[in-house]
Amino acid sequence: MSDCLFCKIISGNIPSTKVYEDEHCYAFRDINPQAPVHVVLVPKTHVHGLDEADALSDQELAALVRAASLIARQEGLDKTGYRLISNCGDDACQSVGHLHFHVLGGRKMAEQMA
Repeated sequence: MSDCLFCKIISGNIPSTKVYEDEHCYAFRDINPQAPVHVVLVPKTHVHGLDEADALSDQELAALVRAASLIARQEGLDKTGYRLISNCGDDACQSVGHLHFHVLGGRKMAEQMA
């Protein structure tokens, strides 16, 4: 999608600090990190959010989950723990209309979710 921020990052039209890439997904450091490690993981296929996941193949969905695990290991989060989050829609504060996951870690997370 030509006006999508994450599509522009994936295509290289907007610079990012790449953390991981394969044929199905792309991951980069968040420019406004909410934890010492904050990586944004997106499918290369544009879908608005997790509620449209049926537009992705099972292979694409599996690649996202595998990539999250690989990124956690690569960033050293697998030993202490990490959080994987996808905000879906306005009430969940989804700020970019492209399915994405936040891989957060590097500190103790709050137990209560707001």
